[in-house]
Amino acid sequence: MRKKFSFTAVCLLAAGLFVCASAEDKADVTKPVIQLNAPEEGGVLFIGRAYEYVVHFDMDISDDVMLKSYEVEVKSDFKSKKTKSAKDTTVVLSFKQEYDVSGKNKEHIHHHDIKIPIQTKPGKYLMTVICHDAAGNEAREVRHFVLKKEEAVNP
Repeated sequence: MRKKFSFTAVCLLAAGLFVCASAEDKADVTKPVIQLNAPEEGGVLFIGRAYEYVVHFDMDISDDVMLKSYEVEVKSDFKSKKTKSAKDTTVVLSFKQEYDVSGKNKEHIHHHDIKIPIQTKPGKYLMTVICHDAAGNEAREVRHFVLKKEEAVNP
């Protein structure tokens, strides 16, 4: 009788824990939504001749429950693996930053944190935006863009 009671109690406890765990898992399974407004896919951005330019970054993010953070990474999308010559003073644009948006379920983001140094190497680049919600779900948006030297203006 005692074994039967103990077995029944253990089964009920296990079933209760399973139901509670399942309810918690279903609380937020929806990925955040990213609407990346700028830069445009395939857009051309310029490298300044006399001063540093910036990337105009604009997006809207939202989640059905709660956002946590977003990160932005920019890196080269060069296909060639040529070695750099001693005369080449250009640098590959590289940027990686995480931003906290905890406590909000939607946010409009607009900034100019990504600087394009004058000595940046022209070519194809890749921007990846990853948004995390409080439950650990994530969404990604990828943009390709080209950096070109600003043309000299003749008066």
